[in-house]
Parts: sequence; structure tokens; C-alpha cells
Amino acid sequence: MSKAHVIGFGKSGVAAARLLKKEGWEVVLSDSANADILASRNTSENFLQQQQELTDRAITVKLGYSLDLNDADLPQLIVVSPGVPWDIPCLVKARELGIETIGEMELAWRHLQTIPWVGITGTNGKTTTTALTAAIFQAAGFNAPACGNIGLAACEVALSQDEIDWVIAEFSSYQIESSNTVAPRIGVWTTFTPDHLARHKTLENYYNIKAKLLRQSQLQVFNGDDAYLSKVGASQWSDAYWTSVKGKDHLIGEKGFYIEDGWVVETRHVASLQEDERIVEVSALRMVGEHNQQNLLMSVAAARLAGIEKDAISHAIREFPGVPHRLEHICTWKNIDFINDSKATNYDAAEVGLASVQDPVILIAGGEAKAGDDTAWLAKIKAKAAVVLLIGSAAESFAQRLEEVGYDSYEIVETMENAVKRSPSLALTYQASVVLLSPACASFDQYPNFEARGDDFRVLCLNRFLNAKDR
Repeated sequence: MSKAHVIGFGKSGVAAARLLKKEGWEVVLSDSANADILASRNTSENFLQQQQELTDRAITVKLGYSLDLNDADLPQLIVVSPGVPWDIPCLVKARELGIETIGEMELAWRHLQTIPWVGITGTNGKTTTTALTAAIFQAAGFNAPACGNIGLAACEVALSQDEIDWVIAEFSSYQIESSNTVAPRIGVWTTFTPDHLARHKTLENYYNIKAKLLRQSQLQVFNGDDAYLSKVGASQWSDAYWTSVKGKDHLIGEKGFYIEDGWVVETRHVASLQEDERIVEVSALRMVGEHNQQNLLMSVAAARLAGIEKDAISHAIREFPGVPHRLEHICTWKNIDFINDSKATNYDAAEVGLASVQDPVILIAGGEAKAGDDTAWLAKIKAKAAVVLLIGSAAESFAQRLEEVGYDSYEIVETMENAVKRSPSLALTYQASVVLLSPACASFDQYPNFEARGDDFRVLCLNRFLNAKDR
């Protein structure tokens, strides 16, 4: 029996192990973290249940274990979860030894490649675009699950007994890096700014990883308002569909999607004539911010390229509630809106978050700092934030950066609980209409992921402001 080794005990790794076992492989699933750490990332109950289900399927689970390729009994296939660096020594050695090494998305693609995919990537905006795209396809009557870096693991979709019409997949750079043959019917690139450089080393390398997915896509959709993409776009992606919230004159090329007079408009060449067609009113989307209008354009573009009619598009957009942890409205207390933007894990996303809400703002920021250019984010803080409440391991360094740019209206409060407690009195003092959690950081110093951070903010706010309105 052929042997496969799956690295990473998360939803992707578990789904990959189950799919391989179903195919008849002898499967080992390992994780360098021990059981206690893994249980803390989820809930102990869920973790133990997953462990038992794998054991029941005769899948060997090794926790607190790193793959050793010095043994004589080597696997024929290694499948890597998205969070595992592609260049760790055992994977480099595996490739040198000729052991096939792939990511979980690549494994899913091999089972689902007869089904058309929409592959969505980008530094920011990809989660909202993926969720909205899936909602539109589903409103059109397709069984089109969202998967990958959002929703289900892609291998979970491959395990489904249902008939799938489209796969709407969000790809992180990590997932593209380990997926050599994934070739979507439609590829979408939302934004491009420096991120994950600790892993990818250079901006050029990061760009080339993202570009691989688009090059392997039959049709390409690009955000024409992104400074970097538009700069390289005219020469590298001349046959793509481009989008712009700024109007038709800002499109690259002669086909694409733009906003004009409050409408999303599609433009294309038909029999040497330029045709423009209104698709949906921008006001149908309930989410705030110009960046969400850009996400809307890209989702509509994917839908139209898939042949979806305007009525289904309009219905889906009007019903779309937004994405948790991305400018998610939690509650209102004394006319102050509490907004969860925990998914803003870098400076660019946090700048967009600030730009999207009414000032003055009480901003909660901090966590585990990432490399990147914080200049525009700091400028936006100076323009819109009445006070910044700093949490997590980045608090001291952020305080120093704020001082360096001449901003001293900050407090180091260390924890989310302290930030939520402090924010209402500050909001009342400064007549701020918004308390915004938009951290500009990863969450791993205090939380297992950005979702857990946003959930903590939500629970703290609801307990404090909904259960005791005048506290």
C-alpha cells in the first residue's frame, strides 16, 4: 500500500488525510505542536473528537512530531497544510529525494479539476470577494461552495457526496506556492501590497507566487485601482478583465467592469463595437467603504464571466450580510458603533478599515507586529483617530512609532478586555461615533488566530453594552 504523510493538524490537514485514506493510501498525519497546544487552538472537545474520528479511520496521528526522512520507510507522497513553510528542511530534503510534495489545495484540485473553479487571491480583499462571489453563484442556483483560505477546506469539498457545479476558492500565497497544477476557469487578483515577507523574502518572489495562479487561469480579473497591479498590468496582463471604482476612463484595456452614476457597468467589445451594460446598483451592497465597491466589481466580473444573469447577481448582493471580522458591526451603545475589523492583520488592511468609518474614531490596535510600511496607516491614524488603545506585544513599538510621527493620544492597555472597558468613556469624551478594532497585526501573541481575537472583542462588547446599556 502506498504511504502518504500529511503535515499539519488543522482543518486542511485533517481533510487531506481523510481524502487520502478514502483513496486507499496508508496515511500518517503529524504536527510539530503537542496535543495541549493543538487543543488550545480549537476546543478540547473538538480536538479530541477529531483525533478519535481519524483513529477510527485507521489514520495514524503523531503529535509533537516532525517528519524524519532518515528512515528507510519513506512516504511516496507528502501533503502540506497551508501554514507550514514550503522551505523547511524536511520538505527541501523530500524534494531532493524525489518524494512528491504538494499542498492540500493541490490534492483537492486533482479530485475536482473536472469542475470549473474561481480562484481568488490578493493581499487584502480576497475573503470578502470570495464570500460575495460564492453568494452570487449560489443565488444563481449553483452548488458553489466557498473553500480554501475561507470556509471549508478544499479537500472537504472533494469528500462531499453532493454534485458540485463550481468551486469558489480563496488562495493564500502559501496555498499557491504548494499547488503546481491548479488551473481555475476564472482567476481573480484583488490587491497587492507587501505582506508575508518573513516567509517569501522579497516582494518580487511574493508577486510571482500570486501571479502563478493567474497565469494558470483561463480568464483573469484584476483590480485596476491597485497601484502595483495597474503599474505592471498593461504589459503583463493585456488580455485580462480590469475593474475600477473610478469610472470607465480608468480601465486598463477595452473590457472590464467599472462604476458610473452609482451602477456597476460591464464593458466589452462585440463585433468591433463597444457595448456597456448596467448590471447592479452599488447601493445594493450593505458594506461600507470604497474597497468593498472594488470587491463588488470583482465578484460581479467573475459572475458575468461564468454567464450568471443580472437578476441573480442583484438578489445575492442585496442579501449579502458581509464577512465576520471584516468591518463587522457588533453593536451600538449611546450612538457609538463598535466594529470588529480583526481580519486587518497588516498596515494596509488597517488603513482601509480606518478610511471606511466615520471619524473621530477610538482605535484598538496591536498584536504580533508584521514587517511592512506603516507610513500611510500612521497618517490615517493622525487624521481620524481621537485615541489609540494599544494591546499585545506590539504595543510598545507602536507607541514609539506614534511618538515619532508626532501623535501622543494613545494608551497602552495590554489586553482586549482592558481596551473594551476603556473605550466607552473615551468615545463619550471625544464624541467619537466609532470604536474600531483594526489591529494591523497578527494575533498569535494573545490568540490562536484573528477569528478568536474578533470573537473575544464581540463577546466583550455584547456582554458589556447589550446586557447593561447604561453601565
